[in-house]
Amino acid sequence: MASALCYSHHAEDKQPPTPHEPERSPPFKRFDIVTDFSDHHYAHSNLFPNCIGSDVSKKIMREWKILERNLPESIFVRAYEERIDLLRAVIVGPAGTPYHDGLFFFDLAFSSDYPISPPIVYYHSYGLRLNPNLYEDGYVCLSLINTWDGKKEERWNPAISTVLQILISIQALVLNERPYFNEPELDEAAEAEIYSDAYNKEAYLFCCKMTMRLIQNPPKNFEEFVRDYFRQRGKGILAACKAYSEGRVRVGRFSGSETENCSWSSSSSNGGNGTHVSAIFKALMEKTHRDLQAAFDVSSQE
Repeated sequence: MASALCYSHHAEDKQPPTPHEPERSPPFKRFDIVTDFSDHHYAHSNLFPNCIGSDVSKKIMREWKILERNLPESIFVRAYEERIDLLRAVIVGPAGTPYHDGLFFFDLAFSSDYPISPPIVYYHSYGLRLNPNLYEDGYVCLSLINTWDGKKEERWNPAISTVLQILISIQALVLNERPYFNEPELDEAAEAEIYSDAYNKEAYLFCCKMTMRLIQNPPKNFEEFVRDYFRQRGKGILAACKAYSEGRVRVGRFSGSETENCSWSSSSSNGGNGTHVSAIFKALMEKTHRDLQAAFDVSSQE
């Protein structure tokens, strides 16, 4: 701040920022190393004692490099300077799914026999079950981390499997367009699509609830990220709530191009050319819209 007050002949034509001009936060790095691991789910575990300098630590450093170089734009990871056995990741919910615009946090920990055993993964559910593979108690059901049987080629392979593959698998295979069918042996018959559509509606409602809880209690080292993310996405999330409530588009398929009305539609429950919505879902979605608006308003004032 001091340099902005220093006079220079080279800066005579430059105008200082106005008092009302908000300061822009620096871009949030996709991968970074931080110090505070106090709220990590495995902070007090002894899965990997005295890891510094061990052969396993070198393999973890390799994971760091892979993440730093190859993370997609929608996944962010924090490693810990004094606890290299721990990682925290946030995955942005994919477009075209009931998880779009949501943020999903995971804590990972390496054990002393890594990479023979995969990292263990904990999901921050905020008390909500919004996917068959993501449990309220934080359990993650995924073949790649050996928490589901799966085929041999789908399970953890110490020679080639990586943390990056785990995160991308969660984003692509778990947080998908039709999570109802994540349950094994479900027949994709016509009647099953009805259940799938109902599941998507419930998943989106839970996703919105999780967003509000996340705004109130963001994980450490991601506080600014959560705040800025929902400041940018809030308007679109509210527009999606209106579109889904009015049946103008199926849950998960909101793109932002749908026509927005200034007030809630008074049309019939089938919402025109979109999809049928029940009176109960409409009422829940309208309440969710109000609650989200209040949460975004409070967050914007901080």
